[in-house]
Amino acid sequence: MTIPNFITIARLVIVPLVVWLMIADRFVEATILFVLAGLSDAADGFIAKRFGAASELGAYLDPIADKALLVSVFVTLGFKGALPAWLIVMVVSRDVFIIGGMLLAYVLSNPMPVKPLWVSKANTAAQILLIAFVLVDRSGWIALNEAIRVTVLAVAALTVISAGAYLKEWVLHMAGGLGGATEEDH
Repeated sequence: MTIPNFITIARLVIVPLVVWLMIADRFVEATILFVLAGLSDAADGFIAKRFGAASELGAYLDPIADKALLVSVFVTLGFKGALPAWLIVMVVSRDVFIIGGMLLAYVLSNPMPVKPLWVSKANTAAQILLIAFVLVDRSGWIALNEAIRVTVLAVAALTVISAGAYLKEWVLHMAGGLGGATEEDH
């Protein structure tokens, strides 16, 4: 097991702890762990690239760890009333949509490569920023109501745009992989 994979697995392991801390209204500790998780994401990527420790396992584990953390925190903040329910439904539905498309492509023997689009990276950055704003606000360090409101709208817009971009990629991929099949291919 490579060091980046170990770091990624550690990030997965702390997800339930971050959720529990938020449920227990211990937002200072949850904020600290969330920031550490973000730093670990940057660290595992840096180590993998800088020291040639990238692996196929890491290519799959890293986005799983990222999604596990982000979706878990989003859902928990939704249940705590810190984020609007419509945004939680939108964010989670987009992720289910993308995973479902990847699984369907695989089942149809036309697997898609795991590669995030630029808009997806922007969406993830906006989601992280929103979570950080909410956690800091709930921690009592500084009131960020206006920043949260604006970032909620940015996340919503980027979620819709990225879902559309993934749908386009999926349709093009599936048309290219399935459209040219002939009777001899079956």
